[in-house]
Amino acid sequence: MLIDTHAHIYLPQFDEDRETMIYRAFEAGVTRILMPAIDVKSIVSALALADQYEGLYVMSAIHPSDVKEATDADFEQIVAFCSHPKVVAVGESGLDYYWDRTFDEKQQDFFRRHIRLAIDQNLPLIIHNREASEDVVRLLQEEKAAHPNGDALRGIFHCFSGPEWLAGAALDLGFHLGLGGVLTYKKSSLPQDIAQVPLDRLVLETDAPFLAPQPRRGKRNEPAFVPWIAEKLAEVKGLTFHEVARITTQNAVNLFGID
Repeated sequence: MLIDTHAHIYLPQFDEDRETMIYRAFEAGVTRILMPAIDVKSIVSALALADQYEGLYVMSAIHPSDVKEATDADFEQIVAFCSHPKVVAVGESGLDYYWDRTFDEKQQDFFRRHIRLAIDQNLPLIIHNREASEDVVRLLQEEKAAHPNGDALRGIFHCFSGPEWLAGAALDLGFHLGLGGVLTYKKSSLPQDIAQVPLDRLVLETDAPFLAPQPRRGKRNEPAFVPWIAEKLAEVKGLTFHEVARITTQNAVNLFGID
């Protein structure tokens, strides 16, 4: 059994073949798919899918690129969704300094809110980080230290792509690293960056429909491609595919509290 801990399968890229795509994942051994949120609407869509298909789970958050237009009322809805039994994490939240630097302060404010929400709800936090590593780590450290239950903070650095210092910082904060298609890219430094990371701190993901692994690079990604990532991780760690599948799956089960 494998788990895709991060797949946006509610997006329009899957409208024409969503059911076929989901069953293709199941046939590939990917029996659990976790859907991160980008906004309130996406949570509603993801919950509808989770009600329709066994093995699908949902996260609640506002993506850092979407907080520009977000309101306090939107965040109140994020909080309310966390009580739904199919919602197993706060995510994806974080900082994205790549596209637009005009609302950094608002991004940081919402990221802090999401961190506190994850601790308050005792849910893992799924982090989006693009060109903002120093601020992401700093805000996590500050919020963890300030919260009376800060030791409960845990989660995943989604789509981890290095560098090595960030892997160490994430582990020190109690987080796992989410590995996806980037691990398989021919010129990726990620195999070296995670060489010393214990397998019990790693989980697998696709970020579907984005960042397809090497055999399908440049095309639509989907959860059925998780085995390619597991195969590459087994090569990097010098383990068998089955060992990687077993341990990363158990990591995700423990982290998200799913069956």
